[in-house]
Amino acid sequence: MAAVGEKIDYVFKVVLIGDSAVGKSQILARFARDEFSLDSKATIGVEFQTRTLVIQHKSVKAQIWDTAGQERYRAVTSAYYRGAVGALLVYDITKRQSFDHIPRWLEELRSHADKNIVIMLVGNKSDLEDQRAVSTEDASEFAQKENLFFLETSALEARNVETAFQTVLTEIFNIINKKTVVSDPQGNGNAPTLSGKKIVIPGPAQEIPKNKMCCQTS
Repeated sequence: MAAVGEKIDYVFKVVLIGDSAVGKSQILARFARDEFSLDSKATIGVEFQTRTLVIQHKSVKAQIWDTAGQERYRAVTSAYYRGAVGALLVYDITKRQSFDHIPRWLEELRSHADKNIVIMLVGNKSDLEDQRAVSTEDASEFAQKENLFFLETSALEARNVETAFQTVLTEIFNIINKKTVVSDPQGNGNAPTLSGKKIVIPGPAQEIPKNKMCCQTS
């Protein structure tokens, strides 16, 4: 964690989306505060937490927005996609319906946010393997088709939650920093570019850049 008053080099907004009760708030609590609550209540509207990490010797403040999954809040929360440079698209591996709704959430995300933001598909509750209703293969195939990162997590057991956020934040960081040293005057899409504050990401993002991670954990 960054010390009080320490200079922040970057602030990245990341949104959590997906059906209600898939564990979005628990994933956020685990990442932001290393907490897990068995009696977590449904999120009303939108909440957000921040956490500062060090990525490649730079201080990065992650501003994570947790959007309510209930249908009645979706018209309200759509405005909160704006400005997001990353997203975690969460489903529950024990609830097939939550995975079946992922294409709709992805469509909504891409219609309200920059279509090229860094997106990770997250299958939460991997600790409930005996209740699995969505195979890893199905989710991985969908992620590859849509050019998404993919991980299965367990907020309860703190499994892969850190990796999921670190991967998204590191990918955003790398794209922004490539922009400072690479130019693409022909505009042929071979180099990452920034148009205003929008991040344009070339090509598929299917592999987790583990060797590029260099971050502190809280």
